[in-house]
Amino acid sequence: MTVRTRQQRRGQLLQVHVHPDDLGKVIGRGGRTATAFRTVVSALADDNVRIDFVDVDER
Repeated sequence: MTVRTRQQRRGQLLQVHVHPDDLGKVIGRGGRTATAFRTVVSALADDNVRIDFVDVDER
């Protein structure tokens, strides 16, 4: 898993690149893990932060 940061007009974007085999584990059942991750990051951030989970096939 790698995380890349980009600054955009409406705030910061965190792109979390995950192997397709691990994407289900990162997102969690019903998206609970991803939602919890977004909640914690937004609580710690000073400004608007958006998080995108991206599946990357690293072959």
